[in-house]
Amino acid sequence: MSTEQSRTARQARPAPGALLLCRAEPESVAPAARLLREDMLLASAGGEWSVLVPEGRPWLGGGEPVDRVLTGWASALAVGAPWPVLALWWDADRAGYALASGFRRPVGYVWLANGTPAGEDEAMRTFAGRLGLDPVLDMQSLETLTRPDSAADARARMRGLIAVLTRAGLSLPVGLLPGEDADSLQEAARDQPHIRLVSWSGRLHALRAELDAVEGRHLGPWLPWAGGPRSPALALAQVAAGLPLTVWGLRRRSGGWAVAGAVLLAHGALGLAYGLTHVPD
Repeated sequence: MSTEQSRTARQARPAPGALLLCRAEPESVAPAARLLREDMLLASAGGEWSVLVPEGRPWLGGGEPVDRVLTGWASALAVGAPWPVLALWWDADRAGYALASGFRRPVGYVWLANGTPAGEDEAMRTFAGRLGLDPVLDMQSLETLTRPDSAADARARMRGLIAVLTRAGLSLPVGLLPGEDADSLQEAARDQPHIRLVSWSGRLHALRAELDAVEGRHLGPWLPWAGGPRSPALALAQVAAGLPLTVWGLRRRSGGWAVAGAVLLAHGALGLAYGLTHVPD
């Protein structure tokens, strides 16, 4: 194959894309999303869901695979939050999801580009349990996605997954469809009403904003334990877990996991700062 033919073949390959679905309203998601240090568009995706549309720079720049980045981001968002985060991702070869919830290990599933299942059935059951899906009706639909189907490619599998989530209240904005590249997703997101840009505004600014949120008693989305008797221990645990995770991510050049560790450190620092600046009466 000539150089020109190779270039054309690469250009014909579908570009990677991704979405982050948070089971919380945008007001609760925005403070946590800022600490990812990535510009993202945030919109409502149903009564109790939000969607984050990333620009895609980490994987479009030839760095990490999209699945690794998204899993790290989902884990970072879910740490310390009372709501789960679902990462949907796809590239030319595969598509899949990763569900993160608190400190628990993320669970995920993968399909090859032609729709061939490449995951474990147990992952689907764990997925349904953590999201509180119907153990009969929804589980039957999810099990269908784990069976061979020559008429269903990876994009069709992702649509099937989203169809199950619609019964749990998810309603993706028009144009945010699995299989589209990052630029198309961004363009579709900008057409949505009430869209907001979430961007990194500096560590001190982010910390101040979160302390203000705690002061305003909006503790649920970010620090559900703030001010409680377990606050210092939990904050120290987050710092202790975040430091080695950040170092590991940096050594492996894994931006997603490095961000997850950094967010853990930020959570712990925030908890310790709140404890030092708010002495109980």
